Amino acid sequence: MTFSIRSAITVLAALSASSVAPAQVTQDAEPLIAAGSGVMPVPAVVQTLDNEMLTSPDPLAPLAKEDGDDSDQDNDTAKPSMDLASLVAQYRNDDPGSRERECLAVGIYFESKSEPLAGQLAVGEVIANRAHSGGRFPSSYCGVLFQRGQFSFVSGRSWPAIARSSRQWQNAVAIAQIVDQDLKDSAAPGALFFHAKRVSPHWRLTRVASIGNHVFYR
Repeated sequence: MTFSIRSAITVLAALSASSVAPAQVTQDAEPLIAAGSGVMPVPAVVQTLDNEMLTSPDPLAPLAKEDGDDSDQDNDTAKPSMDLASLVAQYRNDDPGSRERECLAVGIYFESKSEPLAGQLAVGEVIANRAHSGGRFPSSYCGVLFQRGQFSFVSGRSWPAIARSSRQWQNAVAIAQIVDQDLKDSAAPGALFFHAKRVSPHWRLTRVASIGNHVFYR
């Protein structure tokens, strides 16, 4: 009886040991990381989503446009809001910058240098309107200025000497630049002709405005 119990205990112990022995790795088994690579396995990190992450905006979604953001809209070029005197003070110079702008400034100078700025602007606009009239007049400022019989101060292809250091010439240059860049509307829109108030040519034209000592027509 004693032998039988001892034998049974021995058999049970052997069976228990064999059931918990680890599985053996053979030489043919494929390693998870190449030998000698120096790469250590990195444990996986599982991150849970908290309420803040669930409610935050999608980082890949386009940004919402803020109030007042009109960057996608076309930006129309607007004329400066400052008055004519301020524009003249800003662009006043003795150098017109080009032959064409010089012709425009010369016409303004000799025809209206003693006129108010609004009158000088209107004279400059007449020259510009003629140049842009589509064939009715020459298509350049100089062409308009030198057109035969149009401006009494012109002699052939020349004009009298100009006091280029004077404020009147510098104002004329400024007005020429304002007209050339269309920075300010004239009080005589569309005018193509003008004359001094002291004369009465009896033109059969549409009167547009009277500014200073000139009357403007189209």
